[in-house]
Amino acid sequence: MKILVTGGTGFIGRWVVEKLLKDKHDVWVVDDLSNGRLENLETLTDNENFQEFVSGDIKDKACLATLFENNFDICYHLAASINVQDSIEQPQTTFANDVIGTFHLLEECRKHRVKMVFMSTCMVYEKASELTGISEGYPVKPASPYAGSKLAAENMVLSYFHAYQLPVTVIRPFNTYGPFQKTGGEGGVVAVFLKNKLSGNTLSIYGDGTQTRDLLYVEDCARFVVESGYSERANGEIINAGFGKDISINDLAEMIVKDKTRIRHIPHIHPQSEIPKLLCNYQKAKDMLGWQPVFSLEEGLQKTEQWIKSTNLI
Repeated sequence: MKILVTGGTGFIGRWVVEKLLKDKHDVWVVDDLSNGRLENLETLTDNENFQEFVSGDIKDKACLATLFENNFDICYHLAASINVQDSIEQPQTTFANDVIGTFHLLEECRKHRVKMVFMSTCMVYEKASELTGISEGYPVKPASPYAGSKLAAENMVLSYFHAYQLPVTVIRPFNTYGPFQKTGGEGGVVAVFLKNKLSGNTLSIYGDGTQTRDLLYVEDCARFVVESGYSERANGEIINAGFGKDISINDLAEMIVKDKTRIRHIPHIHPQSEIPKLLCNYQKAKDMLGWQPVFSLEEGLQKTEQWIKSTNLI
């Protein structure tokens, strides 16, 4: 197939591109490089099926119109403003990228009858109850403009399924980690903790550290993203993906550094947007796509640590 990946130089995006190339599809990538890095594609652009990298903005209608002349079969839409704190401080930027940009892409997909897989987020959900994981029908609670923008875009995407019979799938991966994730700022708790461990620094935890996360290794996530695009059964659906177990940030820090004296707690920078418990129920993905995670947390942490060591990011 001919496939477009928006945000393909980003952390999850480059793994999606790699999986699509392994599956022998022709792949185009569009990215404005505001969050991704061209180096992430270094080992992939020599592949005979890698067609083109376009430095462009999904809000640029002319750029999209030219791109879509390639007659794609699927558009995996991963481009987004993803930083929660930035969305609180600059909601207009997040709304413009995540809602308006998605609308412009949807219009091109509608004109050319291209399936869209829309990357949403687990951050749209209310906190999980103590026992049950979060399934797709679970209550939503957009506690940041980032989550609000993702929900707004989800609704637009699904409206094109109902109004125009456009094949679309909305996916909500949980907290994804692994090689190529940024190791600073809000790069991801696993990457930040591992970098600080390897650098001999203290691991800083926002708040009391009892908040939990469901950590999904990136290769499992990329396989989920790609296979949701292949499946006709997934059209018009919202689908979660996660590891299916959660871990507190305190326990994660201890698992990584194995020394409580190197862990400190600091005031939370955006407590209003903290979700106290995230735990994924991925039964729908298992039933509909035959998908389930294969990498354990221990395996994923080891692979991520090896990658950080190999890149001299410490």
